[in-house]
Amino acid sequence: MKVLELLDEIEEIVDTAAGFPLTGKIMVDAEEILEIVKEIRVELPDEIQQAQWIKDERQRILDEAKREYETVIRDAQKQAEALIENDDITVKAKRRAEEIMNIAESNCKQLKMSTFDYVDSILYNFQDKMEQLNVTYFQEMFEKLESTFGNINATLAANREEIKDMAFKVQNEDL
Repeated sequence: MKVLELLDEIEEIVDTAAGFPLTGKIMVDAEEILEIVKEIRVELPDEIQQAQWIKDERQRILDEAKREYETVIRDAQKQAEALIENDDITVKAKRRAEEIMNIAESNCKQLKMSTFDYVDSILYNFQDKMEQLNVTYFQEMFEKLESTFGNINATLAANREEIKDMAFKVQNEDL
């Protein structure tokens, strides 16, 4: 995968970078590192784009449910107005309008709940995939970085110890 190659490239830059003596710090080309980070962002898996699609799809479904609900309400109001011509029909129309409203509200609520369940299952699957990616790629990357910094620190400690030995020998020669 291209992302791992780019991370290896960052590791190579850190390994070969010029260091400041006795500080444990190194100097790297910021533009080079930033360019690699940009490439990593470009190469990230499609799951991130899929999350945006899920969000947009959820909104589209909710908007569609609202339009359907409003259409049902308008139709119910039109039917009710048409039946208002006499009292017996008016009573029946009011009852029918209430039934239609209850059915429409029930259908809307059921559609919303189904939409939430659908979006939640997609988000759950996406969350699982992100955890897998984290374990697969990022945890390995951090372990490699930690190992690299540990090796650098051990080398610096050995160099310091060698300098101390040399200083001790020089000091003893003067006596």
